[in-house]
Amino acid sequence: MPPGHPIESANFLLTTFVDLGVPEALSRVLSQQGITDAFPIQSKTLPDSLSGRDVLGRGRTGSGKTVAFSLPLVARLAGLTQGASKASRRPNRPTGLVLAPTRELATQIDRTVAPLAKAAGLNTTVIYGGVSQKHQERALAAGVDIVVACPGRLEDLLKQGVLTLDDVRVTVIDEADHMADMGFLPVVTRILQRTPREGQRLLFSATLDGGVDVLVKKFLDNPVTHSVDEPKATVSTMEHHVLVVDAKEKQQLIETLASGTGRRVMFTRTKYRAKKMAKKLSQAGLPAVDLHGNLSQNARDRNLEAFSTGEVRVLVATDVAARGVHVDDVELVVHIDPPAEHKSYLHRSGRTARAGAEGQVITISTTEEQRDVQKLMKQAGVTAEISQINPGSPVVAELVGERAERVAYAPPAKDTGGSGRGGSNGSGKSSTKGGGGGKNAGRQSQRSDRSERSGGRGQGGRASSDGSRQGGQHGRGGQNGRRGEGRGRDQNRDQNQGRNRGQGRNDQQSRSAAAGSGARRSYSAASAVNLHSAGASAVDRSTQAAARRRNRRAGAATGAPSGR
Repeated sequence: MPPGHPIESANFLLTTFVDLGVPEALSRVLSQQGITDAFPIQSKTLPDSLSGRDVLGRGRTGSGKTVAFSLPLVARLAGLTQGASKASRRPNRPTGLVLAPTRELATQIDRTVAPLAKAAGLNTTVIYGGVSQKHQERALAAGVDIVVACPGRLEDLLKQGVLTLDDVRVTVIDEADHMADMGFLPVVTRILQRTPREGQRLLFSATLDGGVDVLVKKFLDNPVTHSVDEPKATVSTMEHHVLVVDAKEKQQLIETLASGTGRRVMFTRTKYRAKKMAKKLSQAGLPAVDLHGNLSQNARDRNLEAFSTGEVRVLVATDVAARGVHVDDVELVVHIDPPAEHKSYLHRSGRTARAGAEGQVITISTTEEQRDVQKLMKQAGVTAEISQINPGSPVVAELVGERAERVAYAPPAKDTGGSGRGGSNGSGKSSTKGGGGGKNAGRQSQRSDRSERSGGRGQGGRASSDGSRQGGQHGRGGQNGRRGEGRGRDQNRDQNQGRNRGQGRNDQQSRSAAAGSGARRSYSAASAVNLHSAGASAVDRSTQAAARRRNRRAGAATGAPSGR
């Protein structure tokens, strides 16, 4: 066992899960994932939780709490432990419940619980907001044993009568202190009140402040308390650094720190800054994705998947990722903006040096922020190496490690929703030539593209009713083709109906010019009215009057109507 192993340093002997009473079927699942020996939080809590006792487990993020509560949750519901019987599956009546503060954490928990549940003949589902509830309703109606849920959406479904918690035998509250920080404790209290009093309850938290102790006293029955470490960043495999830099050189330093070959998570204070920073890094040839509360759930999932699989190496996030984002082999955490308080620092930093792996934590500080950062480190129980640097300093090169090759930035392709592009070639120009008005047709084609993307149909730009139907080469066959071929006539009709607002020439102008008016710019009566109604005050009234006179003369000479 290598020196500095977290279990050795905590004076614990390595213990197998079977030795702790975990059913062999579940131990086998963990072994297949490379998990063979229990961590301290697991070896301390499992004997009590597997026997059915209420347990209060306290440990820092990354200490192995998810496995610690997943094993007894599945084992007892499946009747695999002494004194437990298998629960029957009924529609809309789960028997196991896990509450988590964020969507990301709920998803991560389900990834741990689901394989164990499958091996025991149970199933799971995840419930959170930000997505349609239809799928969640269908899953519940089909019968689910274990629900992993965020409190807000779960309470909504309870109020709608979509499910009941009357059959819940085991309830888990994970990251209870974070629930308190986010203001979820009143909702959690109402949910727990709807679970059977005699059910088993397991609560895990890094700290017992912020009202967590109230939950413990109110809902846990004579709980056994197990604490494996203090809420301090004392992990021996995690190194902390503060890099003090001039504000003008901060962006260059950020790009340098982002350029290593391993995964790194970079934290900002605001959603806007996270989005902007991810874009800046990508444009600098360092592919990055953002994660924050303004993203849709699908976008969150896509970005987190890209980071987890290694498609991109850099994740720029707000504190929404400080808990619940469990990705292996994150070698570096960078606090681009120092957090406001020490608990956020600890949770952010916990994205690296997980499960005994090594990791570096860097806080970027300007000279003005240095005193506040030093105070933050003291509150977090961290001894950090403080260096006054510039982006080219040797200490920076050492922290970055092997530098990655920068790549050319290519903006993501826009989803056009199909082959129909409204006759646009992507640059706002018309790819189908009609009878004149090419510039205007290009604009119409652009409108067609926009209407396709917003409607998600992609069938020849048919969603636009203001003339964008004209360009659909790949859309609806001959009908759109005829529109594309007759673009000149359509434009003329648009102008006569007062919609074109003087853009381009129309057929009347062409006839006026052909009649020998000799004018370089000819305004038809309809064009003059359109310009006036559109607020084209820059056109001199005398010019308009002269144009009308020329049009009348041209009309008289050719027999064409004057347009009045």
